[in-house]
Amino acid sequence: MTFEFDRATAVTETDRTEDGARFLAELDAGWGVGPALNGGYLMATAARALRHTVPELPDPIAFSAYFLSAGAAGKAEVSTRVIRRGGTSANLAVDLVQDGATRITALASYGDLSSLPTGVQTTAQPPRLPSVDECLSTKLASAEMRKVATIMDRMDLRLDPAYAGWAVGAPSGEGVIQGWIRLPDGREPDALSLLWMLDALPPVTFDLGLPGWAPTLELSAHIRAVPAPGWLAIRHATRNVAGGMFEEDCELWDSAGRLVAQSRQLARLPR
Repeated sequence: MTFEFDRATAVTETDRTEDGARFLAELDAGWGVGPALNGGYLMATAARALRHTVPELPDPIAFSAYFLSAGAAGKAEVSTRVIRRGGTSANLAVDLVQDGATRITALASYGDLSSLPTGVQTTAQPPRLPSVDECLSTKLASAEMRKVATIMDRMDLRLDPAYAGWAVGAPSGEGVIQGWIRLPDGREPDALSLLWMLDALPPVTFDLGLPGWAPTLELSAHIRAVPAPGWLAIRHATRNVAGGMFEEDCELWDSAGRLVAQSRQLARLPR
């Protein structure tokens, strides 16, 4: 069985050299937010091309992407370059281009998460969340909202009611959005889907009473472990709005209670 996420991020290799490879992708309109495609979806597609470039080291460990223009549904070219290849890790570069315009350019470190120690030691605390059933499903969103943000149908997302008041014009003002997330068709999480989930929620500025599209300038992600099957707890937060920009920190905790992915992005305030 081929899951929707894997079909949507599929790439086809067209050329390979000692230094890298080229791929074609067909970007899916179902992963959109307004007129643009979700940035995490673009990262996951680029990350899959990197996985094919160094198949012996299949997992993104660190991924830092710059967003240069908005992605759109349709054909895209993905080119990868091997900067350094070692026995346990590789440093790589990737560009995703449409119609001559670079959508994202990224640097990444790849390895094999399954070969790493499984223990996680952390002083971080998982978010305090109501149960999945006590949270608010995005399936409750209006048909109009779902038409604008087609990505909502690509995930099963349950939002903590304490930080979902923005949906009815009553944001908490704390700059937090959190809840539970999983893929809706039974696909269990892995490194590539974690990379997408780190950018899957609405901009955290919604909870500050600032709705609208918030273009990402840069996003750095760290994938820390192979996630256990099941729901993931997700938390987005911001602490500083300055110069017309804000940072958004994201954490993903797996069903075993481990912090498996983290990210920070810098984005412009909604227009």
